[in-house]
Amino acid sequence: MMTPRYTPLIDSLPASVPFVGPETQERATGRVFDARLGANESVFGPSPKAIAAMEAAARDTWMYGDPENHDLRHALAARHATRPENIVVGEGVDGLLGYLVRLVTQQGTPVVTSLGTYPTFNFHVAGYGGRLETVPYTGDATDPEALLAKTRETGAPLVYLANPDNPMAGLHAPGVITDMIANLPEGALLCLDEAYIDLAPEGSAPDIDADDPRVIRFRTFSKAHGLAGARVGYALCAPGLASAFNKVRNHFGMCRISQAGALAALGDEAWLTRVRGEVAAARSRIAAIGAANGLESLPSATNFVTLDCGRDGDFARALVRELGARGIFVRMPFVAPQDRCIRISAGTPADLDLVEARLPEALRALR
Repeated sequence: MMTPRYTPLIDSLPASVPFVGPETQERATGRVFDARLGANESVFGPSPKAIAAMEAAARDTWMYGDPENHDLRHALAARHATRPENIVVGEGVDGLLGYLVRLVTQQGTPVVTSLGTYPTFNFHVAGYGGRLETVPYTGDATDPEALLAKTRETGAPLVYLANPDNPMAGLHAPGVITDMIANLPEGALLCLDEAYIDLAPEGSAPDIDADDPRVIRFRTFSKAHGLAGARVGYALCAPGLASAFNKVRNHFGMCRISQAGALAALGDEAWLTRVRGEVAAARSRIAAIGAANGLESLPSATNFVTLDCGRDGDFARALVRELGARGIFVRMPFVAPQDRCIRISAGTPADLDLVEARLPEALRALR
């Protein structure tokens, strides 16, 4: 049988995705999860204003979305006190990460990241032939000094840091990030993933000049704004880098509905404040449920809580399976020793009632 003549790189890669979706698991078991608390979505939903804007935009989906994302870029520039030339909009942070990696990576290019951090970045590096150079976590936190040392050692043009972190939920103080930027080797670019920064304490975001060519910051409407299914992410960076995205991005990748929803969500500060309050309450309750069951919570600046099971990765994986069998979808870190933990997204009070009732059952089944 004739097959396409794949490149050697594509032939060498597995046909896999970084995350197994809850829908895949539901199809396999024939059962819908009672509580969907593994993907760090906002179960509190998008702003009612965003919903209304998307409903109105649905009538116009016979038209492509604006390829320049003009209105959203200008609104984001105003929000961040910068210029539209500093803003790139794309299909979620995941899509933008892929474009960035494509811009600076070719076969064999070293790229630095933390072992066990957000795996979709690694997926793109592998997909473009880059060579991942990793450093371990230190005390369940990403280690900026180790990342810098590895960047110097390898001559990598790109280094990735998620702050707040996924999957451990921790946060580096603003000064740590600005020091890291100041100490980057010549020609290295910091990819600063701030997907969860809207849910971190006030003042957590470092003060970074959008024109600084040493760093690109990624933000998203998927978390605090509740638009994960709409796939809207954006980057703040120097104009030259922002312009370079136009060389490779899918110019019609953003649909009109997503553009309208994000623009309306950006203007509803009251809803964002409400969601922050709901998330804070859910984090406290998850920590309390964990403590009642002998699981220690790690500090969280995100919309999820990482619980230390106090055992090894095999135990944590078994606990994830037991919870799944009881209708609770959660996830866990992938790499030891962080894989001793499980991760539970902020849920509604009803969601967390189910966790409170079923977590002890799952633990009893293992112990």
